[in-house]
Amino acid sequence: MNLSDANRSHGVGELKASSKVVCVVSGGLDSVCTAAYLRKVKKCSLYFLSYIYGQRAKNEVLAAKRFARILKVKDHHTIDIGFMKQLYSNSNTLTNPRQRLPGGFDYSIVVPIRNVVFISIASAWALSLNATVVAYGAHLGDNHYPDCRPKFIRSVTSVLNLAEEDGIQLGMRQKITVWAPVLQGMSKTQLLKIGYSILGDEVFETWSCYSNGTKIKGNYLHCGWCESCINRKAAIRKAGLEDLTMYAKNE
Repeated sequence: MNLSDANRSHGVGELKASSKVVCVVSGGLDSVCTAAYLRKVKKCSLYFLSYIYGQRAKNEVLAAKRFARILKVKDHHTIDIGFMKQLYSNSNTLTNPRQRLPGGFDYSIVVPIRNVVFISIASAWALSLNATVVAYGAHLGDNHYPDCRPKFIRSVTSVLNLAEEDGIQLGMRQKITVWAPVLQGMSKTQLLKIGYSILGDEVFETWSCYSNGTKIKGNYLHCGWCESCINRKAAIRKAGLEDLTMYAKNE
């Protein structure tokens, strides 16, 4: 899927051009490419929201700040909800460094209703801004995650608007739509191709690793072996791009 294909995409999940959008951006490949698509293809006004929730990968927040500048977003807030790490306890490997990160999908990497928390906060900001869209980077390959599936997106959209139905009816709020690339049938590779066509080699400055990487000669390298690094490598290979990401392990 190239830029022209994305522009011609119609049907379920179609996004109106020139919308005011609050985009949840971790700093990873998927969220940054989603933001690039919204900014450059759909000509949306973007407001970035990133989270510190006790994750190992603190470098992703730095990447989000970098791309907020590159994409010239209207505003960018990084929200510290680090208290969630204590609440999550031993429930997942992304916030508990004592657990080993798996090299393939395992339910231990699913942070309980993480996207519900993220989208709810983003929606509160969107409703305050009179933005009409809250976006995040879920794509077809995220089907392992319940809060990345189309039925979840439709349901959470309904619930959020129900929570503000009086304000919407009074005209004090605008109805919002939760949107993600999965609604337009985009795969990770398709999303990457669109992102690369806009950002070029800058796209390799995103941070996908579930860990904070390995510091070598002053630079942080992706670990190269966690599930997210492996998915990143596969998407870049399928896109036919030379992978300029620095990995501690390249096998």
